[in-house]
Amino acid sequence: MTEVRPTAEVTRIGDGRRWLMLALGVFAQTSSSIFIHGTPFLLPALTARGDSLFAAGALVALPTVGLVCTLIAWGYVVDRIGERIVLVAGTALMFVAGVAAALVDNPIAFGALLFLGGVGAASSNGASGRVIVGWFPPDRRGLAMGIRQTAQPLGVGLAALSIPWVAEHHGIPAALLVPALMAGIAAVGCLVGIVDPPRPPAKAADRANPYRGGDSTLWRIHAVSILLVIPQATLWTFALLWLHRDLGWSLAAAGALMTATQFLGAAGRIGAGAWSDRVGSRLGPLRQVAVAAVVAMAALTITAWTDWWWLAVPLMVAASVISVSDNGLAFTAVAEIAGPFWSGRGLGIQNTGQNLAIAAVPPVFGLLITATGFPASFAVAAIAAAAAVPLVPRK
Repeated sequence: MTEVRPTAEVTRIGDGRRWLMLALGVFAQTSSSIFIHGTPFLLPALTARGDSLFAAGALVALPTVGLVCTLIAWGYVVDRIGERIVLVAGTALMFVAGVAAALVDNPIAFGALLFLGGVGAASSNGASGRVIVGWFPPDRRGLAMGIRQTAQPLGVGLAALSIPWVAEHHGIPAALLVPALMAGIAAVGCLVGIVDPPRPPAKAADRANPYRGGDSTLWRIHAVSILLVIPQATLWTFALLWLHRDLGWSLAAAGALMTATQFLGAAGRIGAGAWSDRVGSRLGPLRQVAVAAVVAMAALTITAWTDWWWLAVPLMVAASVISVSDNGLAFTAVAEIAGPFWSGRGLGIQNTGQNLAIAAVPPVFGLLITATGFPASFAVAAIAAAAAVPLVPRK
């Protein structure tokens, strides 16, 4: 496993400064997550003002499009010029785009600014992870990265609580200012508090492309993450509808449970990271999480099909937590294996694959649910997780 080894400068950085940079990275990534995953919560407000569901859906998808289109490009920039500039520039772009989107009336300009906000949001995905890998020693890196990976579920949970309420009571522009202002604060914080981690002297071997030479380790980790994100995206997208339509829960009760699962998922990511530090491996725990995801999704399939709701609901919560616990493990493994001169691009490829899979789940599984019902969709997600297990590298 290729790692950034501690240098004299790293050891001189105190724990307080490390944790401050981790907190700033989490805050920047959370603002990104709210911008990307919070815009779909504008759908009720957009349709209420007269937009068709198709037009509103296209608008709220644009931040994700901007994210996916630029993740690898941002990773290349991180590899070339460092993490601090990328974090500041990306969060500042997200701030400007969000504020501008709140001020315009033209739908084309509005959509373009949402796209640009997604471009800015993509910057923190690789850069904040690189800061953690560079400043935290290997025996604490899994925990630190697990904390960093809580930003996504926390962002989704906070967006679910804030965006619809603000949009309903104060309008769409005010709702867009929620992630925009967070991004502006993050830009100032990263400018002041982030320090680029030192890199070892560049050798030809260090700069070599880790995706060449016959080693498939990184590609296998990417494939595992894409397969394991399918159960995650399935539950994030359809569990609320399943609770409401099949089990008869109110939308308020179903929404409250889904928000709680996001915070439990954040705790699961931290626990998985600490576990990987304790056993000295990212890939061993990753394999066991994949197996647990198969078991949980298969059990959910059976209990949903038999209408054992009293068991299906706790299994849905457990599957939701398990299905997000692999993210930090895979993210850390990619950064460590790719090395300091390729990890930006490696993390960009990692996130691009996952986000493409997440984007495909709603339409594909929506058709499946329409044709066969929710249990079949849970079964397909379980099969995807099962396909991931043998792909986990054994290094």
